[in-house]
Amino acid sequence: MGLLSLAIWTPIFFGVVLLALGRDEHAPMVRWIALVGALAGLAVTVPLYTGFELGTAAMQFVERGAWIDTFNVYYHLGVDGISLWLVLLTAFTNVVVVVASWESITSRVNQYMGAFLILSGLMIGVFSAQDAMLFYVFFEATLIPMYLIIGIWGGPNKIYAAFKFFLYTLMGSLLMLVALIYLYTQSGGSFALADWYKLPLSGTAQTLLFFAFFAAFAVKVPMWPVHTWLPDVHVEAPTGGSAVLAAIMLKLGAYGFLRFSLPIVPDASHQWAWLMITLSLVAVIYVGLVALVQQDMKKLVAYSSVAHMGFVTLGFFIFSDLGVSGAIIQMIAHGFVSAAMFLCIGVLYDRVHSREIADYGGVVNTMPNFAAFALLFTMANCGLPGTAGFVGEWMVILAAVKANFWIGLLAATALIFGAAYSLWMFKRVYLGAIGNDNVRALLDINAREFLVLAVLALAVLYMGIYPKPFTDVMDASVAELLRHVAVSKLN
Repeated sequence: MGLLSLAIWTPIFFGVVLLALGRDEHAPMVRWIALVGALAGLAVTVPLYTGFELGTAAMQFVERGAWIDTFNVYYHLGVDGISLWLVLLTAFTNVVVVVASWESITSRVNQYMGAFLILSGLMIGVFSAQDAMLFYVFFEATLIPMYLIIGIWGGPNKIYAAFKFFLYTLMGSLLMLVALIYLYTQSGGSFALADWYKLPLSGTAQTLLFFAFFAAFAVKVPMWPVHTWLPDVHVEAPTGGSAVLAAIMLKLGAYGFLRFSLPIVPDASHQWAWLMITLSLVAVIYVGLVALVQQDMKKLVAYSSVAHMGFVTLGFFIFSDLGVSGAIIQMIAHGFVSAAMFLCIGVLYDRVHSREIADYGGVVNTMPNFAAFALLFTMANCGLPGTAGFVGEWMVILAAVKANFWIGLLAATALIFGAAYSLWMFKRVYLGAIGNDNVRALLDINAREFLVLAVLALAVLYMGIYPKPFTDVMDASVAELLRHVAVSKLN
């Protein structure tokens, strides 16, 4: 078993062990087992980074074994500079969520922790799969634990939100399955992505495949106008569910564009780039304006996630090194910042049991340490230079300006809207006089909460001040992807 298999199956193994425990009287032990499982999952991913060879676009840490011989489906894993950081981010986020949920979850603790560990392994499988059918199995399997997390531990409308999440994402994926079967027949019976990258496809076939992939990945990102499931799900999901959904699950769709749409149907990707850029700009501008009028903190951050992910798809379809690298950096940065934002909301919700902005005011007076962390993450959400939120967005804006000044100008408005809705929320919640007795009774964060937020703060600052380690890993893979996309595949 190689490193990637360990990264996938270690958290899944611990998750299954937790499910077998089955009773809430075991909760103290369950939490420690979950933490050990999450830390073990993170530990086995560290050698992926330390042993990663820079300067090559080749897949590394490759594993390949027979799985379903009848259809030439292989258990084929590998990572390159595009997927490595996403694997590491997934394992890191899993540890953060386990620690953050230590006290807030009191019922069915084993199932809750087990679901997150299994989900973590499945998502790493998505980022590692080099066989299309293996990718599809992991991609769809992630729906099950997240559906349960929302449906069991969510808010009052959790069943509605869970069904909406499941149906939206499943329907799009069915079209992707049709596309995968078509490509399997065209390649002479192979599900290997490397074989599909060489296929000469007609213009019509490329267009149909492009929109089949779009149906699956655009919903997952989510792009406007198929984003409406996300705010509902975030509002109802428990804090840990919202953190993982924003930090990792949205990236599955963006990653799909890089692994399927761009390299398999490059001509259609160029042909329909104008549509992708338009939808991305609508997400950046319109959804940013929608975030401005939200009264629920979770909904505000959910809409901001749609706007920030608009930068990701915009960067992809500019077809430049700067744009694609910036988009990948934005994916990683958004993972840190959005998880931190939702965890901060969770800290307040655990104490006051309200997400309404109007129910707060003057939190800085009673929770000064917590307010300092919240200010940092709010600034990162605005895209303040020196934080992770700035680097990717700035790279994408520069790439957009080089491609077309007006596209760059429209994209840059997101920085204004981001500052507006983020600072407006911070002002209403944290600043001013103490708003009510609930706020007056608040106690500052404890050592566990401080540790979680401090780790995320270090990640946000490190990436914002010194992004070179992140870009160095992806440079060769991005250059190879763009070289491939530039070559016409029309037969």
